[in-house]
Amino acid sequence: MRFDQHTVVLLVRPDDPPELPRDAADRLQDAHLAHQAGLVEQGAVLAAGPFLGGDDERIRGLAVLSVDPQMARELYANDPAVSSGQLVARVMSWMVPEGVLRFESVPVPTSMLEMASGD
Repeated sequence: MRFDQHTVVLLVRPDDPPELPRDAADRLQDAHLAHQAGLVEQGAVLAAGPFLGGDDERIRGLAVLSVDPQMARELYANDPAVSSGQLVARVMSWMVPEGVLRFESVPVPTSMLEMASGD
């Protein structure tokens, strides 16, 4: 059997992230979403999104990338939420049977306002 290899990034909240005022946290979230949307536009991110609930609330989101793990580390080092210490990017390779996954190009939100509007 043949396999496709993808790079997966888990975005994890560290045990003791720096505290931010609400307005700063909102700006940081918008910057994170804009960064993520830019990675989608570049073709580096194939799919991404947050987790809700779950057994470990520290795991905040996941991204599947078309680049190798080292490039993924570099791209996520530039994510404002990662560089500020609010999130940590855990990078790994993921093997799936060849052809089992297909990714469609769809628009992604670039801000919290865009997410709230549903557009």
